[in-house]
Amino acid sequence: MSISLDMFRLDGRVALVTGAGGGLGRVFAQALAAAGARVCCADVELVAAQETAGLITAAGGGAAALTVDVSDEQSVAALARELEAEDRLDVLVNNAGIATRTARIHELPVADWDRLHAINTRGVFLVTRACLPLMMRTGRGSVINLASVAALVGVSAELPAVAANYSASKGAVVGFTRQAAVEYAADGIRFNAIAPGWHLGTGLGRESVGAWSPQALEAFLGGIVARTPMRRTGEPAELAGLCVFLASDASSFMTGEIIASDGGWAAW
Repeated sequence: MSISLDMFRLDGRVALVTGAGGGLGRVFAQALAAAGARVCCADVELVAAQETAGLITAAGGGAAALTVDVSDEQSVAALARELEAEDRLDVLVNNAGIATRTARIHELPVADWDRLHAINTRGVFLVTRACLPLMMRTGRGSVINLASVAALVGVSAELPAVAANYSASKGAVVGFTRQAAVEYAADGIRFNAIAPGWHLGTGLGRESVGAWSPQALEAFLGGIVARTPMRRTGEPAELAGLCVFLASDASSFMTGEIIASDGGWAAW
């Protein structure tokens, strides 16, 4: 058996990334395109999706911009119909997600619980359900779900970065990933999840920490760094290689895995 870096290539394959208009979704879309995939960049904000697709095409890659509200069944069905034009789907990255303002459980508004789960939990189910028939045509595929270290370990109330609704939604993603991995292994479709730690610059925390004063934000970040064994936060681009690995044949015998990229956060 010859070993080649070609195992990481995605030439001729089609990928869909939800929440591709910015943050980690944009990073994942660009990384998959750089590996050779044609990327369908989907986002609730079409202009943002078009910006990501434009960056990919400007770099010589193939991309299309699509709009979708992952929490809405009809919107997801419309997305699936548009994907039919591609005639195949090899990679799905369920990246779309939000984090609401933080509160302890007894103070958490029910509306914030429901709104977050509609996107983070229901959205993963709806998009996966709609895309599986198209993926099953080729007899192989890779679904990459976005979990979080908040699904693996609790986060101290002294560091109010996420609330229980977010942690619970990402815990649901972990369970969904493992169940789907077992259900579709015989169809050649792999399911794995990335569990990011504190990767800054994604825009995920705009509701929870976006209104903080500079002093409060600095204290918060100091607490995060102090509790991270690598003594720093991550950059969004540091997840790009992991996404390509899970999408490609380099991980062809991996399914049902939850991989943390967190600077050692969950190891403590």
